[in-house]
Amino acid sequence: MKTVLVLGGTGEARELARELTGLRVISSLAGRVADPKLPEGEVRIGGFGGVEGLVAYLKAEQVDAVVDATHPFADRITANALAATTATGTPFLVLRRPGWPPEENWQYVGTVAEAAELVAGRRAFITTGRQELAAFTGGVARTVDPPDPPNPHLELLLDRGPYTVDGELRLMREHRIEVLVTKDSGGPMTAAKLTAARHLGIAVVVVRRPPPPDAPLVETVAEALDWLTRGSGAG
Repeated sequence: MKTVLVLGGTGEARELARELTGLRVISSLAGRVADPKLPEGEVRIGGFGGVEGLVAYLKAEQVDAVVDATHPFADRITANALAATTATGTPFLVLRRPGWPPEENWQYVGTVAEAAELVAGRRAFITTGRQELAAFTGGVARTVDPPDPPNPHLELLLDRGPYTVDGELRLMREHRIEVLVTKDSGGPMTAAKLTAARHLGIAVVVVRRPPPPDAPLVETVAEALDWLTRGSGAG
């Protein structure tokens, strides 16, 4: 194996790129964040142009294996990557951090739109990202970049994690938060809000993850490294 394509700008993707010494590693970021944290090695930013574009890219760059370490909710690129690697016979692995263990006062929903309907009329702290905020009729939304499209009904906080429990407690108290809305992203970077909500007795609405693809799936960078070195079938 010589060339590995790592999809995603997550912390796991950056760690994997850093650990893959001795190989050509190309990290691909979607380009949705204005000032992303860049991994080590080669970086490309932007879409591939669907399945056909990704197929052409895998062939042009002679990619030996693809690791999808995108956000757990980036289901479109995951589906495209599965289709492209299947078409080219390229070994494909999905690296997904585990979701957060459910707690007693959490309520799960299937979509962000369902979450917006559920919390309507309550002072919500919305942390679902900037692209699906149109359905919310009020509350405080925290995003890295401004929402797309804008929602004039929301108070906007622009900030980037990791966050602290003390900081989240201050925020929730200051804004008189009654309910927290989050996606089941997992991982420690944004988990402080859950601890703060638990401490304050605030209800939590959690958007479930999309179902995983029909592909090999691991939860840690160490498992991904092991797959690449011993189990990918790419040599």
